[in-house]
Amino acid sequence: MNLKTKEHYEVRAQVAKALAHPARLLMLDAIQQCGDGEMCVCDLTEIVGVDQSTVSRHLAVLKQAGVLADRKEGVMTFFRLRVRCLEGFWGCVEIVLKEKLKAQQKAVGR
Repeated sequence: MNLKTKEHYEVRAQVAKALAHPARLLMLDAIQQCGDGEMCVCDLTEIVGVDQSTVSRHLAVLKQAGVLADRKEGVMTFFRLRVRCLEGFWGCVEIVLKEKLKAQQKAVGR
């Protein structure tokens, strides 16, 4: 068995916590699907449907966790994914959700 240190699991938990919010997941999907590979705070505010300060706080959490990077252009800030592995991660999450649904349907006799 090749277990990591306690600190390593704490850092993993920080990344997991950063991903554990529906608005952040929506923003990550929007950035990932964006043709330019990056989006400004103003566009994300419109997509998520909350005020700019809330979007900025969510983006700061994702940036601090190492998921996003940013660049400034004048007064605008653009965000992009720092890593390209999220697509595989979401595929895994979808498999878990499908298996969970199958188990629930089996439990109710469907």
